[in-house]
Amino acid sequence: MIGTIVNATTIIAGTIIGSLLHRGVKEKYKEVLYTGLGLASLAIGLNATISHFSLSQYPVLFIISLAIGGVIGTALDIDGRFKRIVDKLQRGKKQDGNRLAEGLSTAILLYCIGPLSMLGPVISALKGDHTFLFTNATLDFISSMVFASTYGIGMVLAAPVLFCWQGMFWLVAHISSTAISDALMAELLIVGGLLITGSGLSLLNLKDCKTLNLLPALLVPVIWFLIRAMV
Repeated sequence: MIGTIVNATTIIAGTIIGSLLHRGVKEKYKEVLYTGLGLASLAIGLNATISHFSLSQYPVLFIISLAIGGVIGTALDIDGRFKRIVDKLQRGKKQDGNRLAEGLSTAILLYCIGPLSMLGPVISALKGDHTFLFTNATLDFISSMVFASTYGIGMVLAAPVLFCWQGMFWLVAHISSTAISDALMAELLIVGGLLITGSGLSLLNLKDCKTLNLLPALLVPVIWFLIRAMV
C-alpha cells in the first residue's frame, strides 16, 4: 500500500502548505501547474495503453468497452451529476462554519472519483507498480494546496477518507489476485490508460472528454472475462 500511503501523505503535506499561504493561489500559477500535470497524464495514459496493446487477446475489446461503458455512463449522467454536486457545494458559502464542510465534500469527491484513484490501487496490489498512484498523489498535492488556501487546515480530514477508499480497492485486488489474470489486467490497463489520457486532455483544456461517463468501461472487460470463464 505504499502508493496509497504516499497519496494520503501528499494531501496532508499540501494541506499544511496551502493553509500557511492564508490566501488563494494565483490563477496564473494554477494554470501552469495544471498544464504540466495534464501533459504528464497524457504521457502516462498513452504509455499504459500502447505498451499493453501487444498483450491483448481481444484487440477490439477496448473499443467495445469504451462504447458500452460510454453509453451506460452517459445514460446515468455520471459526469453531469458529479459536476452538479461540486457546483452546488461551491455555491453560497454563507458562513465560516459551513465552508469547511463544503470544501471537504468537494475535495473528497475530486480525490476519490477518477481512473487514477480507482485503478491505481488495483495495479499497485497486483503488479507492485505505483506509477498511477504517484501521479494521482501529485495531482492531489496541488489540489490540496489550493483547497487549504481557501478552506483552511481542516481539509486534512480528506486524507484518511482517501486512504480508506483506495485501501478498499487495494485489499479487494490483493485478496482476489489469483482470479485476476494478466490478460484481464492488460485489457484494464488499455482502457484505463485511455481514460487517463482523456483526463489529461481535460486538464489541458483541449477537450472535455467527460471521463467520468467512461468509467463503466472498466467493468466491461471484467464481465467479459467472467463470461468466458463460465463457458
